[in-house]
Amino acid sequence: MHENGTPPAADAPVPPAPDASSSPAPDASSPPAPALFTWEFATDPYPAYAWLREHAPVHRTALPSGVEAWLVTRYADARQALADQRLSKNPVHHSESAHGKGKVGIPGERSANLMTHLLNIDPPDHTRLRRLVSKAFTPRRVAEFAPRVRELTDQLIDGFVEKGEADLIHEFAFPLPIYTICDMLGVPREDQDDFRDWAGMMIRHGGGPRGGVARSVKKMRGYLTELIHRKREDLGDDLISGLIRASDHGEHLTEDEAAAMAFILLFAGFETTVNLIGNGTYALLRNPEQRERLQDALAAGDESLLATGVEELLRYDGPVELATWRFATRDLTIGGQRIAEGDPVLVVLAAADRDPERFADPDTLDLARRDNQHLGYGHGIHYCLGAPLARLEGQTALATLLRRLPDLRLAADPAELRWRGGLIMRGLRTLPVEFTPGRTASG
Repeated sequence: MHENGTPPAADAPVPPAPDASSSPAPDASSPPAPALFTWEFATDPYPAYAWLREHAPVHRTALPSGVEAWLVTRYADARQALADQRLSKNPVHHSESAHGKGKVGIPGERSANLMTHLLNIDPPDHTRLRRLVSKAFTPRRVAEFAPRVRELTDQLIDGFVEKGEADLIHEFAFPLPIYTICDMLGVPREDQDDFRDWAGMMIRHGGGPRGGVARSVKKMRGYLTELIHRKREDLGDDLISGLIRASDHGEHLTEDEAAAMAFILLFAGFETTVNLIGNGTYALLRNPEQRERLQDALAAGDESLLATGVEELLRYDGPVELATWRFATRDLTIGGQRIAEGDPVLVVLAAADRDPERFADPDTLDLARRDNQHLGYGHGIHYCLGAPLARLEGQTALATLLRRLPDLRLAADPAELRWRGGLIMRGLRTLPVEFTPGRTASG
């Protein structure tokens, strides 16, 4: 589960509203402020983020939804904001009306009574729930899933290897984390395609009407409630059973909390991994010398470059563009800019992770980069609980692709590729590739 990123909240790129900035005006000699949240911006937001870092590092703007928020773009400020407990995760602190509050967060979670998860709460409730969930979502449990992730990865490649072409998003990057988290949660195999359909609806509607996502959330909520009831009668060795068992000094997760946590483990976990695999593969295809370097290392049995490489891919073009919503509980200052109580704050992870004040040659992909304390998994008490699982899936997926499809190549002009609409996440709609049919090396 990625506590600093969730699937899109339907803030699709649209022609930008007039900038509502109350940041200090840039110097008159500086280039004009870039347009934000257009389709062109979605394709490559990094030049705009570089401008903001230099000229308006804490910048108030109108989002496509009409909500106004502060964008924090420098690494030092971003790291401070992610750990600042004066910035609440609970939308109740938003100064907007009830209608405005409904435009933040995951569509449908409020009406489905799924608000009590780690993305929406603060200490002490956050501390209690995270401690309980951590008892079920352990590093041991993640490590035990490594063979299953390898099996799923090979099965998915087997499904298209004879064709010589594939859409790596829909045929590989998307189903892998869905089936993995369903297995971990204890969703029976015969029900997992339903989850795949609901998750697909969430991605497809990420840039459109919130109603489509809300309907999928409602269906998933109903299913999880029924599954939790069944698990209570027959506990197994799965994550939902672990959530039911979890207790701390006599405290247990309530049924609503268990449902909300199971929901967010799937909802916040799957798309981050879809985008890690998709964005990562795309970056390697666009940087052939780095891709060849990784293939050579894997062929020699050296996986150290794979480990540093996945971290670099997370920094270079990570799956979570903006951390999820935070709201000032009092007047405060970030980067010299006053933030008023009730104002929303969005930390731009994609901008912070390319800050030249923190990373040498930040726009260069270097899989061997060692000093790489990126913010792709967040920072502070909301650091991503599911980071070990995402790393396992990302490393396994990329290594298996490169070993089994050594001549993998892009089958479309990069300018023709489209990125999914949405405010929080960054991911490709499709990733068409070609390769020699029937390759099965090192499967």
